[in-house]
Amino acid sequence: MLESLGLSSVSDLFASVPDAVRLDRDLDIPGPLSESELRRHALDIISRDHDLQAYACFLGAGIYDHFIPATVPAITGRSEFYTSYTPYQPEMSQGNLQAILEFQTMVCRLTGMEVANASMYDGASALAEAALMSSRITGRSKWMVSRAVHPSHRETMRTYAWGSGSTIEEVALSGILTDIDALESWMNADVSCVVVQQPNFFGTLEDLAHIETIAHEHGAMFIVSFDPISLGILKPPGDYNADICVGEGQSLGIAPGFGGPLVGLMACKKEYVRQMPGRLVGATVDAEGRRSYTLTLQTREQHIRRERATSNICTNQALNALAATVYMATLGSGGLRHVAQLCFQKSHYAAERTAALDGFGVLFGDQFVKEFVLRCNRPVSDINARLLGEGIIGGLDLGRFYPEFADHVLLCVTEKRTRQEIDALVECFAS
Repeated sequence: MLESLGLSSVSDLFASVPDAVRLDRDLDIPGPLSESELRRHALDIISRDHDLQAYACFLGAGIYDHFIPATVPAITGRSEFYTSYTPYQPEMSQGNLQAILEFQTMVCRLTGMEVANASMYDGASALAEAALMSSRITGRSKWMVSRAVHPSHRETMRTYAWGSGSTIEEVALSGILTDIDALESWMNADVSCVVVQQPNFFGTLEDLAHIETIAHEHGAMFIVSFDPISLGILKPPGDYNADICVGEGQSLGIAPGFGGPLVGLMACKKEYVRQMPGRLVGATVDAEGRRSYTLTLQTREQHIRRERATSNICTNQALNALAATVYMATLGSGGLRHVAQLCFQKSHYAAERTAALDGFGVLFGDQFVKEFVLRCNRPVSDINARLLGEGIIGGLDLGRFYPEFADHVLLCVTEKRTRQEIDALVECFAS
């Protein structure tokens, strides 16, 4: 190969790599190990790590440590689901297609919307795709987004806006809520959508009814990003006349990981179904009159002409959507309500205990479900380091994303946290 390229050595092949970043020594690769030695070595490495079985986690901010019933891995681990890819041949994929249809149905029931698609990559891209969808429907190019929406999701929206020629206006905060007066003053005929999160990034409940009125009075679409667990006790986006709603489905039976795996939820009014990205599964009958399933709407580039495609999203995260489906089917509406109630009760217990400490304070009273903002008496990084030494994963340092909230921490309390773990957290704060 070197001869055909006119080079004399392998190093010449990488001549374009700057010397400053080039490794000028051999790789430090150990010698070979037998199978038993390799197994022992791997177990030794694993033992140095700590997971959420060993630590009490109070970190949320979009990825949550909820209990996962044994039914979820039992079903998702079956080979017919675990190893399958995409149902191009419906006659061979009836089980997968039915599972996806059940997922769509459950998302509709959860959100109070008319139609849901067969999942998105994650909550961030689902939100950005919803904004693109609003521009296609309204013919407008400005997206009005609250600063109380997840910072990473807003960053994803900025990337999509740059690629599509759209612009983003961020609505200021009033405390830790969307400044509704500012939103109303900035609205104009160029705005295609108003985007809010419920509960918002700070865990606090927004006035969706008021924001919906402002959006629709100006001809803009109303987009709500939701936490699926919170809908066990909160009104769904459909009750607020949302045009599109999106969410991150990780909390529905998917374990927290370093950035994934995730699954995006998207639902909308039926009139907008042909503008949805991805695809939809529908039920029909075959030539013999038997109930069967097929991909009814397929608006991605692999299925239709590129110029007619609504998105380049291809993979539909079917395995993670299946996990969410099994989770919701296992709990049912009563179980989901119970999980949300436990999150509410335990987080409020933690807030009451921490707010009573000298030098600490909870922002905005009790209008939250499972996350709240705590003002601290010293840098959050110092507190979290102390907590980690006590076997506790602390909350998110809000100063990373909101400079005005330096020395404020976003704490999350799910149904998994025990009274003993919450009391241990409070004791560490007190000390």
